[in-house]
Amino acid sequence: MAAAAIGLGLVAATALPAVADDTVVTFTITGGTLTIDAPTSANLGSVVSATTSISGPMGAVTVTDDRGLLDGTWTATAISTDFTTGGATAPETIPNINVTYSPGSGTHTGTGTFTSGPGGIINVPRVAFTGTDLVGDNTATWNPTLDITIPDGTVVGVYTGTVTHSVG
Repeated sequence: MAAAAIGLGLVAATALPAVADDTVVTFTITGGTLTIDAPTSANLGSVVSATTSISGPMGAVTVTDDRGLLDGTWTATAISTDFTTGGATAPETIPNINVTYSPGSGTHTGTGTFTSGPGGIINVPRVAFTGTDLVGDNTATWNPTLDITIPDGTVVGVYTGTVTHSVG
């Protein structure tokens, strides 16, 4: 009888209260943004007249993806304007068809597949870098090289053009 009383005591001690109420708890994780950051300027140096090309690195370009997606993707592209000096006459212009972009290899953080683009002439948008099969936040950084072919008859001067990087 004593054993039965002890057994009933244990059941009573571990039983739920006669009245209970559950609370469902929720919270939200919101996604951030997809951004690209490129150098504000780059100087490829100088060459003497009659040189056929100039080449050099532009500096680090970084895509930051804080959207926190499951199976996310993004593609970064590059395009160039013409390079001009003086009054931008024909002898003072290097057309953007003479500008070649090479993304090179890059580094990344996060989970996914990160691939440098094939590069090429950037008179139209060219793939610079891609992120695919992305899970959560990630970054990719690369240091592209520009190779500019200087046409015959180009005059001396400081040539300026713009390379625009975009991501989407």
